[in-house]
Order: sequence, then C-alpha cells, then structure tokens
Amino acid sequence: MNSKPTNFRPLRSFQQGVAAVEFALVALFIFFPLLLGIIEFGRAMFIWNTVQEITRHAARDATVTDFTNTSAMSLVRQNAIFRTTAGALPAGPEITDSTVAIKYLNLALNTVDPSTTCPVKNINICLNDPADATCIRFVQASVCQAGTGETNACVAVQFVPMISMFGDLLDIAIPSSPVIMPAESLGYRPSATAC
Repeated sequence: MNSKPTNFRPLRSFQQGVAAVEFALVALFIFFPLLLGIIEFGRAMFIWNTVQEITRHAARDATVTDFTNTSAMSLVRQNAIFRTTAGALPAGPEITDSTVAIKYLNLALNTVDPSTTCPVKNINICLNDPADATCIRFVQASVCQAGTGETNACVAVQFVPMISMFGDLLDIAIPSSPVIMPAESLGYRPSATAC
C-alpha cells in the first residue's frame, strides 16, 4: 500500500497570508495604540513645559505695558502664546489667550484692582508710600481658567487628548506655573497725564 492521496497539498499552502493577518492584529491592538499614546504623552509634556515659557513671557511683557489699554493687554496675552491674533497655542488647543491670567500685586503680594488706577497715578502712589495697598509693585502671570464665586480663584486647565481613547489615562491638570516679576514702567510715559 504505497498509494498517495490525490488531493495532497503541502502544509505551506495553508499558511499563506497568516503573517499579514497576524501583523494586522498586532498593529491594530498593540502597535498603533502604543504609537498614538507616545504622541499624546509627548504633546502633554510639550504643553507642560511650554506653559512655563508662556507665563514668563506674559509677566515680562505686562511689566512694561499700560494695563489700562485693553488692546495692548490682549496683545500681551496673544504674544505669550506665540500668536499675533486671538486663538490657541499651536498643538495645544487647551491653552488660549483667555487662559493667560495677569494679576497686579502690592508689596504684601495682595491683588490690586488695576481699574482703580493708571500708570501715572501708580507711580505717584508708589513714590509717596511704597507699602500703600494700592501701589502695584509686582505683576503675576499664570495659566488658568477664571474661577467662579467670591474668591474668583484660578482653576487649572485640563489637558484634553486629541485621541479620545486616552481620555481617562491622560486626565491631568496643566500646572498654572505662576511667575511674579517686579513691576517696571507699567506703560508709564513721561508725557502722559494722570487718570
């Protein structure tokens, strides 16, 4: 009995295409989520580090900008996020010019309402009494959303992944990274008149 089966095919012919199917499964469930996760994590680290530069830049510009000029202050916020128009940080839509908060502080680091003064008046107040509660001595910049309630506290901006499957894994708050700088001219011009 040395007869061979007539429909005998080599075992290799049944294995054709298996590598492609295995690669598709591995790519779909392991490789692509890993690659996309690395990209999202890198974007989160980019935003995390860029916020520090944003606040430093905003505080530096605000120390020499007239705080009574709303268009100039809008430009300070826009320049801080590397833009010349209103909008969001490139590759970071969570950070917009409206999330750049600028506060004016007195010598005790308490908030001073800038609507009650102007650069000329502030210079006179500070020259007469540097410890006056209405004398703006410092400028603070931070990245946050405006809070609600009596304290109007700064609320952290939440990182929003561009790929929704990482929403729960990357649920992190972006640090506000406050920067305090000594007030300089605050937009004072010798030819300016008192407010």
